[in-house]
Amino acid sequence: MSVTITMPQLGETVTEGTILSWVKEVGEFVAEDDILVEISTDKVDTEIPSPAEGVLTEILIPAGTTVDVGTAICVLSGDREELSDVSPQPSAAEPAELAVESESVVGGAGRERRGVLSPVVRKLAAEHGIDLAMVPGTGDGGRITRRDVEAFLTTVPPSGGASELASEGPMDRHRRAREPGVAGEPEPTIPPETPASTGDEDVREIGRLRKLIAENMVNARRSAAHAWTSVEVDYERIESVRTANKAAFKEAEGFSLTYLPFIARATMEALSAFPAVNSRFDLEAGTHTFHRQVNLGLAIDLAQKGLIVANIPAADSMTLRAIARAVRATADAAHDNKLGPDDLTGYTFSITNPGPFGSFMSAPIIPPSNAAILSTETITKRPVVVELPDGSDGIAIHHIGYLGLSWDHRVFDGSTAVLFLNRIKENLETWDWRQELR
Repeated sequence: MSVTITMPQLGETVTEGTILSWVKEVGEFVAEDDILVEISTDKVDTEIPSPAEGVLTEILIPAGTTVDVGTAICVLSGDREELSDVSPQPSAAEPAELAVESESVVGGAGRERRGVLSPVVRKLAAEHGIDLAMVPGTGDGGRITRRDVEAFLTTVPPSGGASELASEGPMDRHRRAREPGVAGEPEPTIPPETPASTGDEDVREIGRLRKLIAENMVNARRSAAHAWTSVEVDYERIESVRTANKAAFKEAEGFSLTYLPFIARATMEALSAFPAVNSRFDLEAGTHTFHRQVNLGLAIDLAQKGLIVANIPAADSMTLRAIARAVRATADAAHDNKLGPDDLTGYTFSITNPGPFGSFMSAPIIPPSNAAILSTETITKRPVVVELPDGSDGIAIHHIGYLGLSWDHRVFDGSTAVLFLNRIKENLETWDWRQELR
C-alpha cells in the first residue's frame, strides 16, 4: 500500500507552492508528523510534517519547482520493512554536493540524520551566529529541528556571528537561509543576481517575492472598485497621554507606545457601528457576508524587500494595551520570519501604517476579501484654530495627521466611508485615553 502526498493549501488564498528543500531522502522511513519537506508560498516559508508514515519511495517534484495546490509531490510506501528493499540514493530534489556530503553522514537503515538541515534551521543558525555542532538534535536520527534551535537560543547567548548579519535586512537573511548546506555555514549553490549592465542601465531579474506581490496587487486592483476618502485628525489628546505614560509603559511592556494602537482601538469601535466596512462581498456567488468579529490585518514592511499582511484575530475584543502588545508581537514575528500560514490569512479589515516613513496621504490597495483598508499617515505639529474658554478663537500648536480609507464601492457608498472615518476621528479626539490605557 502506498500514500501519495500532495501540495497542501497553506492559506485561504494560496493557490501554489514552491518546494524549497526535501528534509527526508528516498529510501528513508518517515514517521507521521516527521518534517518531510519545506515549502514556500507568497505568504510564508514553512516546514511541512508528513500526514502519514511509510518509506519515502519517490520524490515527484524536485526542489526549486513551483506547483499548484493539490499536485502530487511524493509517494510513501506502507511500512518500515520496505526500507531493506530500497537502496539509499541521493534525492532528486537535493543539490549534488548536498547529497554526497549527506552520504558521509547518513548511511544504512539506521543512518544518522543530524547533518540534514532544513532551510528554516539554517536560517535561524545564520541569524544568531549559532554553531550547529553545539545544538542537541531531537528529530529522527538526531536531526536538528527548528524547535531545537529555538530551545538552544533560550539557554546559550548567540555568538558574534549574529552581529555580522545585523546589517542585513529580513529578506537578505531569508535568502541566506534558503541556500543549501548541511552544517555550520551554508554553501551557496545559486549565484547572486548578476545585473546585466548596458550603458546607464542596470538590468536585474525580478525576484520571486516581488513577482508574487506584483501579481497579487494587480489581481486585487481588478477585483474591487477602489475609491478613497480621508479626514484630518487632531491627536493632541492622545499625545498628552503618550507623554505622561511613556516611561511607565516602556518599563512595563518593554517597547514604546506609538499612535498605531490608539488608532486601531478607535477603529475597532467604529467597525461595530458600520458593519459593512467589516464585510466580505462576493458578486459571483451573490453573497454579502458580515463578520461577527474583527480580525485585524496589519500590513508589515520587510525592510523594503516586500510587504505582508498579518492577522491579529479578534482585535475588537482587545483593550488598548492588548492591541499594542499584539501589534508589536506580530511585527516582530514577521521580521524574524516566524509567522505561519494561519497568521497570514483570515483578516477581515486591514490597516497599513506608512506614517513612520513620512507619508502625507496614501491610497493603499484593498487586500482581497476585505471591503476596505485604513491608512495612517505622519503626525506632525501644526498651528490650528482652537476655541478659548471665553468662546473666542485662538491659535495653538497641536499634533495633526490624516487617515485615509481605500474602500470597495461595490460594497458600500461614500456616505458610509465618510461617516466611518469621522467615527474614528471622534473616538481619537474625545475618548478618555487615560482610562483606556489602564
